[in-house]
Amino acid sequence: MKASDYIVEFLIDKKITDVFGYPGGMVTHLMDSLSKYPVNSHITYNEQGAAFAACGYAQTTGKVGVAYATSGPGATNLITGICNAYFDSIPTVFITGQVNSFESKGDLGVRQRGFQETDIVSIVKPTTKYAAKVESAERLRWHLEHAFYVANEGRKGPVLLDIPMDIFRAQIEPGALEGFAPDAKSYTADLSRIADLIGGASHPVILAGSGIKTSGASKLFNEVVKHLNIPVVTTMLSVDLCKYSYGFIGAYGSRTANFIVAKSDLVICLGARLDVRQIGANRQRFAPDAKIIRVEIDEGELSLKAHEDELAIHADVKDVLDYLLTVPPFTNTGWLSVCDRIRDELKAIDGRLPNTFVSRISEYIPKSSIITTDVGQNQVWVAQSFDVKEDQRIFFSGGHGAMGYSLPAAIGCSIASGSDVYAFMGDGGIQMNIQELQVIARENLPVKIILFNNNALGMIRHFQEMYFNDNYTQTIPEGGFTNPDFGAVAKAYGIPYKEVTTLDDINEKLFEKGAQFIEVKISEPTYVFPKLEFGKPNQDQEPLLERDLYDKIMSLDETCL
Repeated sequence: MKASDYIVEFLIDKKITDVFGYPGGMVTHLMDSLSKYPVNSHITYNEQGAAFAACGYAQTTGKVGVAYATSGPGATNLITGICNAYFDSIPTVFITGQVNSFESKGDLGVRQRGFQETDIVSIVKPTTKYAAKVESAERLRWHLEHAFYVANEGRKGPVLLDIPMDIFRAQIEPGALEGFAPDAKSYTADLSRIADLIGGASHPVILAGSGIKTSGASKLFNEVVKHLNIPVVTTMLSVDLCKYSYGFIGAYGSRTANFIVAKSDLVICLGARLDVRQIGANRQRFAPDAKIIRVEIDEGELSLKAHEDELAIHADVKDVLDYLLTVPPFTNTGWLSVCDRIRDELKAIDGRLPNTFVSRISEYIPKSSIITTDVGQNQVWVAQSFDVKEDQRIFFSGGHGAMGYSLPAAIGCSIASGSDVYAFMGDGGIQMNIQELQVIARENLPVKIILFNNNALGMIRHFQEMYFNDNYTQTIPEGGFTNPDFGAVAKAYGIPYKEVTTLDDINEKLFEKGAQFIEVKISEPTYVFPKLEFGKPNQDQEPLLERDLYDKIMSLDETCL
């Protein structure tokens, strides 16, 4: 059979129902094969859109997301989405076309021999789990099986296979192809010290990271939370993980969550990387009086310590969660009351209009919905103020922080789920991949676009206010950043448009059936607060609390109740 047909049959065997890509000369055989099989091939309008859509598909289904592109600029346009999948542990397979083998420059000292020839494998190796050029059709099965295994094994992530055009069209004998046989891997670890540390703690806290979500252990985690009776905080990417959470930690996180961690004597970190945005630049200031347990499937992450004496456990978080169900529950209810008191003391702090908009909008988004956000102020407002309901899932571009993620990711989520997706974005981010509105229109996808338009690149504008004497170059209209008429844009794509200017505009009629383009217009300068000044401890965020209130919260204990 033809090799490109074999690839499509392989995808079908892996239960892949949808792939994303953009046409190009070197993938024409793959395109032709896709058209002959029961796999939906969704054309995006930029390869970056295809990559983000594959991410959304994978995040929604838990299966591998697949995107394809031609050689040269097609392949390089995938890179931002590849990086997004790498840093956020999203299982994805990217297939790129390459020039015919006989056109390849090989070891010649030329930059390029074939038209659009680009060594994409060397370019993406640092941001993939595996990247390889398929040198012969006889190795095709091995590479495909290896790629899907690696994408899902351990800490999940992207792989890339670069396939020359002559290999796509080659005739092969499927039964004669060599397969891939993985070596058995074990992540077993001694977990007994966890129980000892919990038993000896008086103020423990669980820090839940996105590793719990990517491992498919969200339901199990909530069972553990109910069993252990230990307060929970999360990372930004996991704000949807637990309805009992006190919020997410970090530079833009919840004051309550940051104070609870600061006052704890044991932090149980489950699938959380503890990067600078999460725990601050001075790592020793994070939970300064606490013992830290780190559970990571990626052993490399454990090399970046938060505390020198932390307990590092290289294990699958699912195994650790199973073990935690056997640990006796925490019994100091006074500590839980202290956490509640901290939340009550801070309840009226930091309320601002954009956060209020997000909170009100979230009231009308039904349970079990999928939400995506872009990167910038809109992302933080959603993380801070979205009132998560049962089975709702929120997907961010976390580690890579890519503007332009929300719209195409929402497309992948909607195609994967067959249901409504609510895509938050800013007026800057939407223009990164605005062309993908045509996919929504073409396929009649029920994606609800919620655009926060403050006529600015708000987060950078705030930096300029803080550090550059209000020199708003390139971030506001007077500095050179301008927007189109988004209502006219929505009309051009045939997507119903609504405008929101006040809280009264947000009601049960806002989200109607099908695609919607909802523009939330904000005329005032916008900010993300609370915000941590570089080098300060997490709980001392700006705008600074009155020192009497700060000291009161830091001194709260069971004797104060």
